[in-house]
Amino acid sequence: MADPKIADRRPAVLELDPGNYYWCSCGQSKKQPFCDGTHKGGPFAPKPFTLAAKTKVALCQCKHSKNGHLCDGSHKTLAP
Repeated sequence: MADPKIADRRPAVLELDPGNYYWCSCGQSKKQPFCDGTHKGGPFAPKPFTLAAKTKVALCQCKHSKNGHLCDGSHKTLAP
């Protein structure tokens, strides 16, 4: 499988309202960190997640997190 594009080397720290969200896993979306459909025809798919309450989250933008959409600090170990 191809590697995703690194959208940013910092997480997107956001306070999100309750609801359904689709995290971009390919790194090509113009609406980072959320999916805008740019992945279509490629090996990547958006990763859905749901929040039950208003929550502050750190969403991965390097696309290499082992925690899915949540930043795990992987961006610190990626080559420039």
